[in-house]
Amino acid sequence: MKKDEHIIVIPWDFTPVADYALQHGFKFAEKAKSKEIVLVHIIKNEKEHDSALEQLQRVASDNHGKNGVAIKALVRKGTIFTTIGEVASEVEAKLVIMGTHGLKGMQKLTGSWALKVIVSSKVPFVVVQEPPNESDLKDIIFPVDFKKENKEVLNLVNYLHKYFDPKFHIIKPNTTDTVFIKKIKANIAFSRKYMDGKGIDYEIHAAEGKRSFPVEIMEFGKNINADLLLIISTKNIGFTDYIIGAQEQYLIANSSKIPAMVVNPRGDLTAWEGYK
Repeated sequence: MKKDEHIIVIPWDFTPVADYALQHGFKFAEKAKSKEIVLVHIIKNEKEHDSALEQLQRVASDNHGKNGVAIKALVRKGTIFTTIGEVASEVEAKLVIMGTHGLKGMQKLTGSWALKVIVSSKVPFVVVQEPPNESDLKDIIFPVDFKKENKEVLNLVNYLHKYFDPKFHIIKPNTTDTVFIKKIKANIAFSRKYMDGKGIDYEIHAAEGKRSFPVEIMEFGKNINADLLLIISTKNIGFTDYIIGAQEQYLIANSSKIPAMVVNPRGDLTAWEGYK
């Protein structure tokens, strides 16, 4: 991939939420001057390939050229939990934009399939539940807690600043744990220094601490009519997290239906150099 290319991958399952993801894709493509969106449909066996490709090519043809963006169709045998991430790495995508139906039925017990898909990817995911707003991304929530992995999100903060120039609303948890307080203060100080150096517009807010941090994040997001939530997933997430529900699961499939950009920790700040 050339340095200035900005490929977006969109998983396609022929449902309305996939079309919502494509609409968001066009908005990101317009701002980032992307020239290519790749629609990827995952099949379970090769017998489905020709029929699925024919259907997907019709979708690509119907949308090709909109906003000056080329739409490509790709059908792969595999599983959504690994193949989407593999395709994103293969085409050197900058983003995956995926529609989700939120938390429904048994997913409340077994965990969000969306989170399982995301944690296999080296590429940031934007998870959407509805079509995009008419306005651009103006207000973005950026939760900062005690985890050192928070720092990895900052290159994505600059990426969003570069293309959308929003205001970032840093929100920190309210805790009485002295160890956590020290780590949170260090992360806030690091974030402030980085964002001040880049001329990024931000405000810092403290959660009340009356309810769980994820719940208060979403209440805050609803109050400010946030356009995007920027979060980092739990490092080395395990099966237990899917059973009891990692906090990202709640945030990704939030009832306010605010789009969530999810970054997987990679343990190296230089891993996100391409998003500066």
